[in-house]
Amino acid sequence: MQVPRAILTILDSNNILCNRLAHYKDGIMAQPDSDISQQDLPMSLNMGGDGDLVLTDLAPDIQELAKKPGRIMCGDIHMRIDANATWFYNGSPIGRKEMVKLFSTVLHLDELGQYWMITPAEMARIKVDDAPFTALELITEGSGDNMTISFRTNVDTIIALDEDHPLRITHDDKTSEPRPYITVRDGLDALIVRSAFYQLIEEGVEMDIDGEQILGVWSHGCFFPIGPTGPVGT
Repeated sequence: MQVPRAILTILDSNNILCNRLAHYKDGIMAQPDSDISQQDLPMSLNMGGDGDLVLTDLAPDIQELAKKPGRIMCGDIHMRIDANATWFYNGSPIGRKEMVKLFSTVLHLDELGQYWMITPAEMARIKVDDAPFTALELITEGSGDNMTISFRTNVDTIIALDEDHPLRITHDDKTSEPRPYITVRDGLDALIVRSAFYQLIEEGVEMDIDGEQILGVWSHGCFFPIGPTGPVGT
Protein backbone atom coordinates (compact mmCIF):
# COMPACT_ATOMS: atom_id res chain seq x y z
CA MET A 1 0.00 0.00 0.00
CA GLN A 2 1.20 3.47 -0.82
CA VAL A 3 2.35 5.41 2.23
CA PRO A 4 0.00 8.40 2.65
CA ARG A 5 1.55 11.77 2.02
CA ALA A 6 0.70 14.44 4.58
CA ILE A 7 -2.01 16.92 3.79
CA LEU A 8 0.65 19.56 4.19
CA THR A 9 2.55 18.44 1.09
CA ILE A 10 2.67 21.19 -1.51
CA LEU A 11 2.94 19.88 -5.05
CA ASP A 12 1.89 23.14 -6.65
CA SER A 13 3.60 26.24 -5.35
CA ASN A 14 0.79 28.33 -6.83
CA ASN A 15 -1.82 26.53 -4.76
CA ILE A 16 -3.01 29.12 -2.24
CA LEU A 17 -4.98 26.65 -0.13
CA CYS A 18 -2.08 24.23 0.19
CA ASN A 19 0.27 27.07 1.05
CA ARG A 20 -2.10 27.90 3.92
CA LEU A 21 -2.08 24.25 4.97
CA ALA A 22 1.70 24.32 5.06
CA HIS A 23 1.46 26.79 7.93
CA TYR A 24 -0.99 24.60 9.84
CA LYS A 25 0.36 23.15 13.06
CA ASP A 26 -1.38 21.93 16.21
CA GLY A 27 -4.70 23.36 15.11
CA ILE A 28 -3.35 26.85 14.45
CA MET A 29 -2.92 28.59 11.09
CA ALA A 30 -0.22 31.21 10.82
CA GLN A 31 -2.07 32.99 8.04
CA PRO A 32 -5.30 34.98 8.55
CA ASP A 33 -8.63 33.40 7.69
CA SER A 34 -9.37 36.14 5.19
CA ASP A 35 -6.66 34.75 2.88
CA ILE A 36 -8.75 31.60 2.29
CA SER A 37 -11.69 32.05 -0.04
CA GLN A 38 -13.89 30.34 -2.59
CA GLN A 39 -11.48 31.33 -5.35
CA ASP A 40 -9.08 28.73 -4.00
CA LEU A 41 -11.45 25.83 -4.63
CA PRO A 42 -10.49 24.99 -8.24
CA MET A 43 -6.93 24.37 -7.09
CA SER A 44 -5.61 21.03 -5.88
CA LEU A 45 -5.91 20.08 -2.23
CA ASN A 46 -2.93 17.75 -2.69
CA MET A 47 -4.31 15.62 0.07
CA GLY A 48 -2.19 12.54 -0.40
CA GLY A 49 -3.57 9.35 1.08
CA ASP A 50 -3.84 5.62 0.73
CA GLY A 51 -4.39 5.21 -2.96
CA ASP A 52 -5.08 1.47 -3.08
CA LEU A 53 -8.81 1.73 -3.70
CA VAL A 54 -10.44 -0.58 -6.24
CA LEU A 55 -12.58 1.70 -8.35
CA THR A 56 -15.17 -0.96 -9.12
CA ASP A 57 -15.77 -1.44 -5.37
CA LEU A 58 -16.81 2.18 -4.96
CA ALA A 59 -20.23 3.77 -5.36
CA PRO A 60 -21.37 4.27 -8.97
CA ASP A 61 -21.44 8.05 -8.62
CA ILE A 62 -17.85 8.05 -7.33
CA GLN A 63 -16.77 5.86 -10.24
CA GLU A 64 -18.21 8.43 -12.63
CA LEU A 65 -16.64 11.39 -10.81
CA ALA A 66 -13.25 9.63 -10.83
CA LYS A 67 -13.32 9.43 -14.62
CA LYS A 68 -12.84 13.17 -15.02
CA PRO A 69 -9.56 13.72 -16.93
CA GLY A 70 -6.86 15.03 -14.65
CA ARG A 71 -8.67 14.25 -11.40
CA ILE A 72 -6.50 12.27 -8.98
CA MET A 73 -7.96 9.58 -6.70
CA CYS A 74 -6.15 10.10 -3.40
CA GLY A 75 -7.89 7.27 -1.57
CA ASP A 76 -8.42 7.40 2.19
CA ILE A 77 -6.83 10.28 4.06
CA HIS A 78 -6.43 10.79 7.79
CA MET A 79 -9.23 13.32 8.05
CA ARG A 80 -12.26 12.83 10.28
CA ILE A 81 -15.35 14.73 11.37
CA ASP A 82 -16.41 13.71 14.87
CA ALA A 83 -19.92 13.54 16.31
CA ASN A 84 -19.74 17.24 17.25
CA ALA A 85 -18.83 18.19 13.65
CA THR A 86 -15.25 19.00 14.69
CA TRP A 87 -12.75 18.35 11.89
CA PHE A 88 -9.53 16.46 12.65
CA TYR A 89 -6.43 15.78 10.61
CA ASN A 90 -4.00 13.12 11.88
CA GLY A 91 -5.83 13.19 15.21
CA SER A 92 -5.45 16.95 15.75
CA PRO A 93 -8.43 19.32 15.50
CA ILE A 94 -8.42 21.85 12.70
CA GLY A 95 -8.78 25.05 14.66
CA ARG A 96 -9.40 27.59 11.92
CA LYS A 97 -13.07 28.03 11.20
CA GLU A 98 -12.54 29.53 7.75
CA MET A 99 -10.58 26.45 6.71
CA VAL A 100 -13.36 24.16 7.97
CA LYS A 101 -15.92 26.27 6.11
CA LEU A 102 -13.92 25.91 2.90
CA PHE A 103 -13.45 22.15 3.30
CA SER A 104 -17.17 21.75 3.97
CA THR A 105 -18.03 23.16 0.54
CA VAL A 106 -16.35 20.22 -1.21
CA LEU A 107 -17.97 17.48 0.89
CA HIS A 108 -19.87 14.80 -1.00
CA LEU A 109 -21.98 11.89 0.27
CA ASP A 110 -21.89 9.00 -2.17
CA GLU A 111 -24.60 6.48 -3.00
CA LEU A 112 -23.17 3.98 -0.50
CA GLY A 113 -23.19 6.46 2.38
CA GLN A 114 -19.45 7.23 2.36
CA TYR A 115 -18.04 10.75 2.58
CA TRP A 116 -15.60 12.36 0.15
CA MET A 117 -13.82 15.64 -0.40
CA ILE A 118 -13.98 16.32 -4.12
CA THR A 119 -12.36 19.16 -6.05
CA PRO A 120 -11.88 19.47 -9.79
CA ALA A 121 -8.32 18.14 -9.30
CA GLU A 122 -8.61 15.50 -6.56
CA MET A 123 -10.94 13.32 -4.54
CA ALA A 124 -10.34 11.61 -1.21
CA ARG A 125 -12.45 9.62 1.21
CA ILE A 126 -12.81 10.81 4.81
CA LYS A 127 -14.50 9.49 7.96
CA VAL A 128 -17.60 11.08 9.46
CA ASP A 129 -18.75 9.78 12.86
CA ASP A 130 -22.31 11.08 12.64
CA ALA A 131 -23.37 14.15 10.64
CA PRO A 132 -20.82 16.48 9.03
CA PHE A 133 -22.58 19.62 10.33
CA THR A 134 -24.31 20.80 13.48
CA ALA A 135 -27.31 23.15 13.65
CA LEU A 136 -26.48 25.55 16.47
CA GLU A 137 -29.13 28.27 16.41
CA LEU A 138 -32.88 28.34 15.77
CA ILE A 139 -34.33 31.32 13.90
CA THR A 140 -38.11 31.80 13.67
CA GLU A 141 -40.45 34.27 12.00
CA GLY A 142 -44.23 34.41 12.16
CA SER A 143 -46.47 32.02 14.07
CA GLY A 144 -48.80 29.08 13.63
CA ASP A 145 -48.92 27.53 10.19
CA ASN A 146 -47.40 30.73 8.79
CA MET A 147 -44.19 30.24 10.75
CA THR A 148 -40.83 29.92 9.03
CA ILE A 149 -37.96 28.20 10.82
CA SER A 150 -34.29 28.28 9.92
CA PHE A 151 -31.09 27.02 11.53
CA ARG A 152 -27.58 28.45 11.57
CA THR A 153 -24.97 25.73 11.20
CA ASN A 154 -21.46 25.46 12.59
CA VAL A 155 -20.14 26.82 9.27
CA ASP A 156 -22.56 29.80 9.43
CA THR A 157 -24.87 28.53 6.70
CA ILE A 158 -28.54 29.41 7.18
CA ILE A 159 -30.76 26.43 6.35
CA ALA A 160 -34.53 26.83 6.04
CA LEU A 161 -36.66 24.02 7.44
CA ASP A 162 -38.73 23.24 4.36
CA GLU A 163 -39.62 20.53 1.89
CA ASP A 164 -36.07 20.45 0.49
CA HIS A 165 -34.45 20.56 3.94
CA PRO A 166 -36.66 18.32 6.10
CA LEU A 167 -36.46 17.41 9.76
CA ARG A 168 -35.42 13.84 10.57
CA ILE A 169 -35.44 12.37 14.07
CA THR A 170 -33.81 9.12 15.08
CA HIS A 171 -33.19 7.72 18.56
CA ASP A 172 -29.95 6.73 20.26
CA ASP A 173 -29.61 2.95 20.40
CA LYS A 174 -28.36 3.01 24.00
CA THR A 175 -30.22 5.89 25.63
CA SER A 176 -33.29 6.16 23.35
CA GLU A 177 -32.77 9.93 23.38
CA PRO A 178 -33.90 11.70 20.20
CA ARG A 179 -31.26 12.70 17.68
CA PRO A 180 -32.73 15.37 15.40
CA TYR A 181 -31.23 16.30 12.04
CA ILE A 182 -31.95 18.72 9.23
CA THR A 183 -30.79 18.17 5.66
CA VAL A 184 -28.24 20.77 4.56
CA ARG A 185 -27.69 19.72 0.95
CA ASP A 186 -27.42 16.62 -1.22
CA GLY A 187 -28.01 14.19 1.63
CA LEU A 188 -25.58 15.94 3.99
CA ASP A 189 -27.18 16.45 7.40
CA ALA A 190 -26.69 18.71 10.39
CA LEU A 191 -27.28 17.37 13.90
CA ILE A 192 -29.50 19.83 15.75
CA VAL A 193 -27.82 20.55 19.08
CA ARG A 194 -29.77 20.03 22.29
CA SER A 195 -30.44 23.72 23.03
CA ALA A 196 -31.77 24.39 19.53
CA PHE A 197 -33.89 21.24 19.66
CA TYR A 198 -35.47 22.34 22.95
CA GLN A 199 -36.30 25.68 21.34
CA LEU A 200 -37.84 23.79 18.42
CA ILE A 201 -40.02 21.79 20.80
CA GLU A 202 -41.20 25.02 22.44
CA GLU A 203 -42.49 26.14 19.03
CA GLY A 204 -44.37 22.88 18.60
CA VAL A 205 -48.10 22.43 18.18
CA GLU A 206 -50.19 19.29 18.38
CA MET A 207 -52.02 17.85 15.40
CA ASP A 208 -54.34 14.89 15.03
CA ILE A 209 -52.72 12.50 12.56
CA ASP A 210 -54.36 9.11 12.01
CA GLY A 211 -56.00 9.18 15.46
CA GLU A 212 -52.85 10.14 17.31
CA GLN A 213 -51.75 13.46 18.76
CA ILE A 214 -48.45 14.43 17.15
CA LEU A 215 -46.24 17.26 18.32
CA GLY A 216 -44.56 19.08 15.48
CA VAL A 217 -43.74 22.44 13.95
CA TRP A 218 -44.91 24.38 10.94
CA SER A 219 -42.35 25.91 8.60
CA HIS A 220 -42.72 27.15 5.05
CA GLY A 221 -46.20 25.66 4.79
CA CYS A 222 -45.14 22.14 5.85
CA PHE A 223 -45.81 20.33 9.12
CA PHE A 224 -42.77 18.49 10.50
CA PRO A 225 -43.57 15.87 13.18
CA ILE A 226 -41.37 15.71 16.27
CA GLY A 227 -43.09 12.87 18.09
CA PRO A 228 -46.37 11.47 19.42
CA THR A 229 -47.91 12.81 22.62
CA GLY A 230 -50.65 10.19 22.94
CA PRO A 231 -53.96 9.07 21.48
CA VAL A 232 -56.49 11.72 20.51
CA GLY A 233 -58.63 12.77 23.49
CA THR A 234 -56.10 11.92 26.18
